[in-house]
Amino acid sequence: MNKKIKVGILFGGKSAEHEVSLQSAKNVFDAIDREKYTPILIGIDKAGTWLLNDDASKFLLDPDDPQRIRLNASSHSVALIPQSRGIISNGSTLKQEQIIDVIFPVLHGPFGEDGTVQGLLKLADIPFVGAGVLGSAIGMDKDVMKRLLRDGGIPIGKFRVLNASEPLPDFTELRDSLGLPLFVKPANMGSSVGVSKIQDEKEWQQGIEEAFRYDRKIIIEEYIQGRELECSVLDTDLPHTEPLASVPGEVISSHEFYSYDAKYIDEQGAVLEIPASVPEHTAKKIQALAVQTFKTLAGEGLARVDFFLKPDGSILVNEINTMPGFTKISMYPKLWEASGVSYTALIDRLIELALHRFAQEKKLKTTVELVGLTQR
Repeated sequence: MNKKIKVGILFGGKSAEHEVSLQSAKNVFDAIDREKYTPILIGIDKAGTWLLNDDASKFLLDPDDPQRIRLNASSHSVALIPQSRGIISNGSTLKQEQIIDVIFPVLHGPFGEDGTVQGLLKLADIPFVGAGVLGSAIGMDKDVMKRLLRDGGIPIGKFRVLNASEPLPDFTELRDSLGLPLFVKPANMGSSVGVSKIQDEKEWQQGIEEAFRYDRKIIIEEYIQGRELECSVLDTDLPHTEPLASVPGEVISSHEFYSYDAKYIDEQGAVLEIPASVPEHTAKKIQALAVQTFKTLAGEGLARVDFFLKPDGSILVNEINTMPGFTKISMYPKLWEASGVSYTALIDRLIELALHRFAQEKKLKTTVELVGLTQR
């Protein structure tokens, strides 16, 4: 009998998307193939402490909000040992150390999806699911992301960037260049956290204050009239092979825009039409753009690419999510399910990709043979 692969499900984190991560991790934990894998829950609380959750605790309902779950704060504190090839320890005795074969970092937002944890896992010499350091950092920073998309010839909407140290632009000038309404959002955040739809100067002041609560750099975007479409991308481990794109899906929000509540709290907050009701040539164009975006932004493993389909039929890329939500109402797994890949099979595939990438990277040379050099 083959030994089960120990999968560390890393979740929570120091991010405003902490609660989303808990929901995603619960879904992965419930669906992972127990015949093949042994899941090990590693939670990160909002202070950044790593906690080893035993099977008995799993996930707890939040008594203040039954729709949410929370991390068990009474779990044992652990650390990932650098250059350890997957050893986690509570710092006491050797018997309380254990080796994890691969990490599934189901983390959303800063300190998890932005390359920080990916860098740590690289140093710890352990395989992990999803984009690497560069792809994660690019995908998190909407400013850098949009500039790379623009320079790569991928169609995007108009945008402006504002740093906390810069003077505020004149609202009238913004209105004339971007139009109304417009959107203000943190540059490094996801799940619509800190996003405001701006109709007038008063809302502009409130919107920038809200966005700057989450980041020191914010994005100001034009409002794009159009349908919100999404496409999931899955990497391959075959040489010279393009990543795979799912069928596109459409988000039809009952809220003013596809807000945090519409995504994760209100189960009637949005209707997900899968597959999207679009002509075949439009679907194929979206799939091609999704793959192009994935490659342009150094994607690896998985990603969800979000689009706007305008009334004239033109398509704009909105953004990429390098670790999209895995909740029961999340688009990424639903799109793959509609494309013939079940939730459990998807998790299995992502873990296989992580292990394959790690094995390939281990073949790379890390030393240089010094030939013909004379000593001074």
